[in-house]
Amino acid sequence: MARLAGVSTATVSRVLANPDQVRPKTHDLVMEAVRRSGYTPNSTARNLRTRRTMTVLVVAPRLTNPVFAQVLRGVDDELTQNGYGIIVGNLDNLIEREARYVDLVLSRQVDGVLLMNGRIPEKGRRSMGEAGLPIVALCSAIPDAGIPNVTVEDREASRRAVEYLAQLGHSKLGYISGTPGTFIEVERFSGFQEGVAAAGLSQEDFVRWEGPFTFATGVAAAEAFLRLKKRPTGVFAACDESAIGFIKTVRSAGVRVPDDVSVVGFDGIEFADYTEPTLTTFQQPLHELGRTGARILLKMIQGKMSPADWDIRLPLQLLERGTTGPAPRRGRSAK
Repeated sequence: MARLAGVSTATVSRVLANPDQVRPKTHDLVMEAVRRSGYTPNSTARNLRTRRTMTVLVVAPRLTNPVFAQVLRGVDDELTQNGYGIIVGNLDNLIEREARYVDLVLSRQVDGVLLMNGRIPEKGRRSMGEAGLPIVALCSAIPDAGIPNVTVEDREASRRAVEYLAQLGHSKLGYISGTPGTFIEVERFSGFQEGVAAAGLSQEDFVRWEGPFTFATGVAAAEAFLRLKKRPTGVFAACDESAIGFIKTVRSAGVRVPDDVSVVGFDGIEFADYTEPTLTTFQQPLHELGRTGARILLKMIQGKMSPADWDIRLPLQLLERGTTGPAPRRGRSAK
């Protein structure tokens, strides 16, 4: 391959082992030679030499959630570009499933871990953190764990959601929560409350419906909404799935969106593009979020991580679409 690429054998070895340490032009020359020669590196021999598995574990709460699916794409793209493989651990929102992944990490079958579940997994009295491997919290921060957190501006976006609805004239609001007790839900509801206070409203001016980050939570919130004598005219959902479930249910009951009630979501998932009307939402940079988390983990694995990089929050973008509009005139807002 060195002859084919016109470089030294040491350069070929460097490209295959540490692709981020060579110039792009050199990398492309060597990889073209690899393609032409049909060469496949002996990963077992290489891993014995470097004492690395070249594999990363990603722990996700629920793979059916489209948010995690998009984040995983970003993680996989970054890892693949750097020669790493990925093991996906799906908890399916069941804490008892953590044990198998704790064993995987304690036996050092991976080089590092990305946690999207908001906690350090445990098995009995043993914690995944005992392995001493690099760990990064992704999507949901894990406060006071001494690990990097890569998240989005949850609180700020939620505050802006209330500000946006208030500017449209909405003074009676509804909040559809995410999974109670999780760091993400605490941040988003705190931002919502800050927005309520900034708009000159009080706790009596909003209704809160609790549930996990699912379509079903939005359906349950809509059913409660329909039973109210005085209904909110502006609703903010802590995730797009809940917003979509809410919209479908109230429209089936004859409530017009946004004429009778405006709805704002959070996430910017692909499904939001296909609702009727299309969903106004705060779009997370999901792919970039995944790439950023993986990039930081790789730096830690390579010993390049510095404490100054331990808290990264990416901004969100408001996508103003068809589910929001001016508050209805008094007398039409409640039915």
